[in-house]
Amino acid sequence: MIVVLRKDATEEQVNHLVEKIQKLGLTPHISKGTERTIIGVIGPEDILQITPLEIFPGVEKVMPVLSPYKLVSREMRDKDTVIDVGKGVLIGGSRIAVMAGPCAVEGLDMLMEIGREVKKAGARILRGGAFKPRTSPYSFQGIGEEGLKYLAQAARELDMVTVSEVMDTRDVALVAKYVDILQIGARNMQNFNLLKEVGNTKKPVLLKRGLSSTVKELLMSAEYILAGGNFNVMLCERGIRTFEDATRNTLDISAIPVIKQLSHLPVIVDPSHAAGKWGLVPALSKAAVAAGTDGLIIEVHTRPEEAVSDGPQSLKPATFGSLMNELQPLARAIGREI
Repeated sequence: MIVVLRKDATEEQVNHLVEKIQKLGLTPHISKGTERTIIGVIGPEDILQITPLEIFPGVEKVMPVLSPYKLVSREMRDKDTVIDVGKGVLIGGSRIAVMAGPCAVEGLDMLMEIGREVKKAGARILRGGAFKPRTSPYSFQGIGEEGLKYLAQAARELDMVTVSEVMDTRDVALVAKYVDILQIGARNMQNFNLLKEVGNTKKPVLLKRGLSSTVKELLMSAEYILAGGNFNVMLCERGIRTFEDATRNTLDISAIPVIKQLSHLPVIVDPSHAAGKWGLVPALSKAAVAAGTDGLIIEVHTRPEEAVSDGPQSLKPATFGSLMNELQPLARAIGREI
């Protein structure tokens, strides 16, 4: 339910309405725009039949939210969400954020080397996995807390923001201690206990679309996080599983404008996991920028042939630098910047 207040609604009237909503056992979410203030009301709508909110002073109208995802929807918030992830880096708005780094943190020297290269090319967010979900139990699983410490040190020395995956509810506090953005991987998109746990934090969350998940299912998963009180969520299209085997996954470019029609949350694209081949990453990155993405997350490695994870899809620093240069005029053509 959305309560739209009149332009002349006073602060006292807003506070009185919020207090009444809370007394009914419902959860109010206030969104103040340049002209109007709206209050999103979450909870059983049959409760509102007892006390219609239209009768309160300052209320212009009350509208139902038709979509099953309430807080995530455009109905709840028409203005795009912009997330401050720290150190002056914003996700959303006019600037397209670029996250880059190795798939897995292998050691401090390697991480620092790659971090310097991607920062020089223009990336402001350093990515790296300390916990790695792998299809095979015998594959490299990450170096855990040691890798998180390396990320934290690299962030301090390079003055960058960091993003790393959290896989287990028991590790949320640990990962949040060291990194700036918590990543929920594709395999965990519907791990609802994990979504609830990161919803209890105020850390920005990068939520990746599941291997065979619809856009609606992605938005419903995001709803779990927002319902927990964490509105700092960005959605990531990283390719979905189809019958096509020429690429690792099929990048759903249409998901970018579809999500932007349905939701106010920022959209990030992962061309590396979609392609699975480094030679395809530049083209997919350009397509994502043209389609309106708010950010890219790209795997970069100085020696991809020696990488312990996802070497074939990792760009070398020189190629990444060239790509960043090529993206600049494309971004400017659509009124944005990298």
